[in-house]
Amino acid sequence: MKRHLLAGVLAAALGLCACEDRSTGAAWTNASGSVALSRDDAFLYVVDADTGVLAVVETASGQKVGEVKVGAGPERVVVGPDDTVYVSNRGARSVSVIRRGDWNEAARVAVGVEPMGLTVSPNGDTLYVVNSTALDSSVYGTLMAVDTRTLEVRWELPVGEEPRGVALVDGGRRALVSLFRHADLVTVDLSDAHQPRMQREGTDLYARANTRQGVAADEPIPFPSSDVLFRPRGMADVVVSPEGARAFAPTLWAREDSLTSDGRGPGGSLYGGGGPCNTAGVVAPGVLTFDTEDGSPRVDDLDQCRPPPSEEPDFPPSTIVSPESSHPIQGPVAAVVDPSGQWLFLVNRETDNVAILPTQRRTGLDLTGERGSTVRQLVRVGSGPSGIAMTRDGRKVYVYNAFDHTVTTLVNDGSGNVANVRTQGAPIPVVGEDVLTAQEAAGRKLFYSALDSRMTSAGVAASCASCHLDGRDDGHVWGFPDGPRQTPSLAGRKVTQTGPFHWSGEFPSMRDFLDATVRGRMGGTSLDGVMVAQLSAFIDVIPTPDNPYRSVVQTAAQARGEQVFKKAACDTCHEGEHFTNNKQADVGTFITTGPMRDDDNTRKLGLNTPSLLGLARTAPYLHDGSALSLKGRLMQGRASNKHGTTADLTEAEVDDLVEYLRTL
Repeated sequence: MKRHLLAGVLAAALGLCACEDRSTGAAWTNASGSVALSRDDAFLYVVDADTGVLAVVETASGQKVGEVKVGAGPERVVVGPDDTVYVSNRGARSVSVIRRGDWNEAARVAVGVEPMGLTVSPNGDTLYVVNSTALDSSVYGTLMAVDTRTLEVRWELPVGEEPRGVALVDGGRRALVSLFRHADLVTVDLSDAHQPRMQREGTDLYARANTRQGVAADEPIPFPSSDVLFRPRGMADVVVSPEGARAFAPTLWAREDSLTSDGRGPGGSLYGGGGPCNTAGVVAPGVLTFDTEDGSPRVDDLDQCRPPPSEEPDFPPSTIVSPESSHPIQGPVAAVVDPSGQWLFLVNRETDNVAILPTQRRTGLDLTGERGSTVRQLVRVGSGPSGIAMTRDGRKVYVYNAFDHTVTTLVNDGSGNVANVRTQGAPIPVVGEDVLTAQEAAGRKLFYSALDSRMTSAGVAASCASCHLDGRDDGHVWGFPDGPRQTPSLAGRKVTQTGPFHWSGEFPSMRDFLDATVRGRMGGTSLDGVMVAQLSAFIDVIPTPDNPYRSVVQTAAQARGEQVFKKAACDTCHEGEHFTNNKQADVGTFITTGPMRDDDNTRKLGLNTPSLLGLARTAPYLHDGSALSLKGRLMQGRASNKHGTTADLTEAEVDDLVEYLRTL
């Protein structure tokens, strides 16, 4: 059956199919991220997170015809069956409602903390909103149902830590929700409109990606084995194919094993040569495939560098290799499948391109790129692309370049040639003025670039944002030569004012730290004073994560906890407005056994005292990520009095201390 399908695809055309719209099953989503199209493709809707506006572009003329002020930090936009537009305002705990033709905000719905993913039921009566966290807890995020007639919240369901995207399947009777930092997919049963339930709280994605599935011990492996483990993370969204049988999710793969000399890539860069099959650096871009019937993943066995046992894998590779050695792919954040269901368009924010690859095969006369790539075509767009929308005939695609504030238009000319997708016309300006200063804007482009040779090499293809997702953290522990090091969040922590830098505090200045990171680890070629100033300027303005525990007035428990903070002498090290004295300390957490251990120098000098700002959204804790919760760490370490004078604290005092720490 698969062979017949492949033969049919190749015989019909080597170009993208501009076939009839098959989206009537309501599963197919023709947009992802920061852009969406009206139901008749007459209007393009674009949200700009910097300025807090929804721009309306008339597609026939390519002109902006409206601008709607929405909430702070809008991230996603979706259009309902009646052409009502909904915008998730990440920085305002709200969703804006805009009626077609009336380019004003008609209503604003209060939702959870940092709302992101949006979708509307096939009959248009329910808006589903994904909240990064609940209003009263950062431990889990929620899926929320809003009645589109009354704009009242019907119900809210916890769905896991830091959810991000959502898509409907099975005629709207089930929802697929992507978890962002610790990437996975959860399935929610929506068949009872008043009482949803978790159908599947996660998958065996990690085990499948790191296990020789169905392979006998003595069976030869057709590719070089890497014997390295990889953790999925950064699952930005989830989109469904037209027939509704498959879902695709952009993601990243992070190397779990030690970054030693064996993992060094070209030029000795620490982050090079550590990806699956050594085809990428230690952060590899990917796309995950899920069967929508049960939510199960279709994933390659990455540690053995092979697809699952199958003569002809009928899904895209789990890691994406660029067809051009000089132009990498990194930072996948959005995707759409064309109406034929045969082609996936993957938006890559850190390399300013869109990769087009088959959804059902890995071979063919049209796949002739370098290094065994299955990418049919790589199309350059503007800086920091964050969303994509496709017309319902598959002929035209719009990509929003968030850092340039422009829209790039792509067209399929239907010629059947390999390069049959091209840009059309000049980019459409959406926002006139950048709210960032020139230095901050330049710093953001450097921070997110896995393309600029000054910042990274083509072999490493990693940006600062590859680990510091959204300028925050990825929840991952990296095996540096000096020991395990969890990625710290940079957002809202006044990082540039808290030197020395790195967990070991070995870099006295930001210039020293950036030079070692950019040139020694990422494979960049140069870093001058101007670049340091630009990067520093941007890092200082990365938006602080919203905090569900913080309010104008402290609760009684938080006030008591502030006193416990002083009683336990936490403020001896975590002092001042940045909650750090910028000194080294031994708090009894060194790792002395196992494959990843702190080196002698680290144990001698101690670890750099981290800032506590934003603590609520940065679990797990400690330099090795071994503390899954604040209370767990405090209870485990209090007997030694090495991490504050906590031995005499009662459990009630520990609870109060946790309540206070969460507010910082």
